[in-house]
Amino acid sequence: MSQDASTPDRPSSPDSPRRGRERTRGRRLRRALLLSLLVIVIAAGGTAYWLYSRLDGNIKGVDIDRALGDDRPERLPTSGQNLLVLGSDSRAGAENKALGGGGGVSGARSDTAMVVHIPEGRSRAVAVSIPRDTLVTRPECVTSDGSAMDSANRVMFNSVYSQVGPACVVKTVEKMSGVRIDHYLEINFAGFKDLVDAIGGVTVDVPQDIHDKASGLDLTAGPHKLNGTGSLSYVRTRHGIGDGSDLGRIGLQQQFLLALLSEVKSQDLLGSPASAYRIANSATKSLTTDEGLASLKSLSRFARSMNGVDPGSTDTIMLPVAYDRIDPNRVVAAQPQARMVWKALREDSAIPASARKSPATGG
Repeated sequence: MSQDASTPDRPSSPDSPRRGRERTRGRRLRRALLLSLLVIVIAAGGTAYWLYSRLDGNIKGVDIDRALGDDRPERLPTSGQNLLVLGSDSRAGAENKALGGGGGVSGARSDTAMVVHIPEGRSRAVAVSIPRDTLVTRPECVTSDGSAMDSANRVMFNSVYSQVGPACVVKTVEKMSGVRIDHYLEINFAGFKDLVDAIGGVTVDVPQDIHDKASGLDLTAGPHKLNGTGSLSYVRTRHGIGDGSDLGRIGLQQQFLLALLSEVKSQDLLGSPASAYRIANSATKSLTTDEGLASLKSLSRFARSMNGVDPGSTDTIMLPVAYDRIDPNRVVAAQPQARMVWKALREDSAIPASARKSPATGG
């Protein structure tokens, strides 16, 4: 009996060529997917790091503590804080001339100076503006190149910044007030023009008609939304309000800076990461701080600690001043009002109503 030579088909063995090719393709696919995921993660992480590094690198720092040493007022016995906020302004160049900035003027100057006191609890703040034309005693200071600058009497307050630098401005304020300055924040006015544009403008309530031929600023009394260029003209104007002196525009500058802070605080930054970065980039590029705040991490932590402070409820006053008897174009601290203001800040207490009256008003 013959036997059929044919045999039934059997399943392919695990080691068959077809199965091997399928396994190879599977491994390649998984490897490609993992590699793609890795690239995405690295790219996202790299971009985030680049963005963080860029913002962090924008902030310029000044080592105030090292420059001033130990000869300084005592810190507040409470958790209150004192900040010196300086608005610096370089007016060189054709663009600044077109904005009424006095093109051709070299160097930068401190056009705005405010001692911002944040009492214990950090729910409110007091901002005391020091007029730039105030005659002060400049203490002995060390310049940025390490050379000594002798003390001098009857110098204009804003000349200290341009001649010696920010550390000497802090020292001058501490000597005249007895108030320990915990942090230094300098805002470059020319740079903050981009910040105003990045947040879509700032609305200010103009207290009276302003017609400044020098800057071209022409505003009627009432609310106006200003873009970056308009904002820069607004904080610089002095000929279109009051008696044309620095005293007349101090109120405008205080009002504008607080309106700017309120606008930034009201922005939905979490809802628009692109807008958040654009605003943060503009803000950090215009900032110089003390070394304690000169990083994105430190600055963010400080900002979060101030979250309870409402800019709209900040108490703003001008340091009481009187016209100088020798030079009526200059002012000097009016006493005893000025002493009372500084004493209130040192003691973390309210400023008395009698200390708010300034003999020179600029009106």
